[in-house]
Amino acid sequence: MLPNIKSQFMLDPKITHLNHGSFGATPKPIFDSLVDWQKKLEMNPTKHLGYDIYDFLKESRKSLANYIHCDKDDIAFMPNPSTALNTVIKSLDIKKDDEILSSNHEYGTLDRTWNYISKKTGSKYIQVPVVLPLESENDFIETFLKHITSKTKIIFLSQITSSTGLIFPIKKICEIAKQKNIISIIDGAHVPGHINLNIKKLNPDIYTGACHKWMCSPKGTAFLYVTKKLQNIIKPLVISWGYDSDLPSHSQFLDYLQWQGTNDISSYLTIPDTINFLEKNNWKSISQKCRELNIWARDEVNKLLKIESISDDKFLGQMSSIPIKSSDILEDQIEFYLKYNIQIPFFKWHEKEFLRISIQAYNTKEDIFKLLEALDDKYN
Repeated sequence: MLPNIKSQFMLDPKITHLNHGSFGATPKPIFDSLVDWQKKLEMNPTKHLGYDIYDFLKESRKSLANYIHCDKDDIAFMPNPSTALNTVIKSLDIKKDDEILSSNHEYGTLDRTWNYISKKTGSKYIQVPVVLPLESENDFIETFLKHITSKTKIIFLSQITSSTGLIFPIKKICEIAKQKNIISIIDGAHVPGHINLNIKKLNPDIYTGACHKWMCSPKGTAFLYVTKKLQNIIKPLVISWGYDSDLPSHSQFLDYLQWQGTNDISSYLTIPDTINFLEKNNWKSISQKCRELNIWARDEVNKLLKIESISDDKFLGQMSSIPIKSSDILEDQIEFYLKYNIQIPFFKWHEKEFLRISIQAYNTKEDIFKLLEALDDKYN
């Protein structure tokens, strides 16, 4: 899209990369920051990991908090959203017959986590069917409202779904949850750096996002936000020195979650440099151009395959999921990589097959033309 930006990524130029959404990709300046932090920590590990760690993390949390609009002491770094949400879910006092209300578009590992908790506690994980094509925010919200009962304790939703690539109207859902005294837990894995994130305006009880996806941070960089009124119930997955700390800080939440011994925190410390890179390159403008390219790409693929879109444009950002016919999705994904040199995910969602396009700053229309040629060769 922009040659000077594309050259900043270290991706194999022989491959057409249309799968940014799965693992992200890190530009050279941010990767260099990671290496610099690793070197710095290695030069004096006892000082930096034993004493300086909290100041380092504080500065990085402050930078991220300004970017996503929340208090720096309400977020803790995590390696990924699944770890963050497991931390939360296993901390909650979920009882028999409590209902967790969700959708049928959620990320598979979190479905598994909620099913695990449901079996353990006797609670019910209820996935509301969100029918495709999705065309109306009001229809989405009204469908949800119909499933709220006196037993609904938690609403859990993705802001941007991984499988279908749709942007859900989360703000209104969070408002409804507040009115009904229901805990709102939002999976924003695909949100930071993709669409604007303002946690103060969104006002969820709990939110997690990945920085290593659309923000382009190094792999294993994510955060957990918890509103102050719930922070004291959050327990760490791993008990370490911060639990019942000998030197407690002003925040039990941070004491419990920040210290994990010799865990490599270098990726977390790159956040200020990551945000500086995004701002320097006017990333909001880039994201908008990527969205426009994504919608054009979806329309061209739909036209080629003679299929309808699964949603109105207003529910899309930089990803599109497109229904296809496949007898073996893994075999097809491997074929697109080996035969066509295209990296794009194929997956099954509720007994239907899809491929998902991700558009990032390094993508151009030429990438989509290659995809169209491959699809035409395979399906027409």
